[in-house]
Amino acid sequence: MADSAAFCWVCEEIERVTRLSRLEARGTVRLALKEAGLEPRSVSAEQMKTILKKVMPAELASRGIEEAASLCGEIARALENAKLGDAASTAETPEEVFRRLGARG
Repeated sequence: MADSAAFCWVCEEIERVTRLSRLEARGTVRLALKEAGLEPRSVSAEQMKTILKKVMPAELASRGIEEAASLCGEIARALENAKLGDAASTAETPEEVFRRLGARG
């Protein structure tokens, strides 16, 4: 399964605004998601905004990125306006699927 649009978008932004390479940016975001118990393939834009505010500043600071909290805030604000077409944000939860299937019975 491919990574979510929110994950890819945030990785590209981190790469663009820092000196991190593509691989470093993606690895850093993956570590932040792992710490929060989330997966790159299913993380939504709303979840990514929370990661950017609560986890990512420390991850970037540990990699020598100055003003990490400020950068993460800017990326989170830009993410609010990004048109991602993120399937993960509109996907049904397992509970919703079973509820819908049970209603047919």
